[in-house]
Amino acid sequence: MVKPLREGATYAHRDIIDILAEFSCFKDRVAKKFRDLAKELEGKANEHEFWVNLYLIASDHTEETMGKRQRQDLGIQKIS
Repeated sequence: MVKPLREGATYAHRDIIDILAEFSCFKDRVAKKFRDLAKELEGKANEHEFWVNLYLIASDHTEETMGKRQRQDLGIQKIS
């Protein structure tokens, strides 16, 4: 979605609202997970756990994004 936005494609007001809502939800989930991580790591000197958990957050986001793209692609194919 970012690439078409950079290329100057036009979007309806509703499309932009959906993009912003999706980003906001993702940002809230990440912030919550980081707060949970901070509580979990409080007083611990184990940096490895932090990086493992950060990796898990990133991979969750990647899987979620790929799933959404696949559903959108299937929806486009069904319409065509």
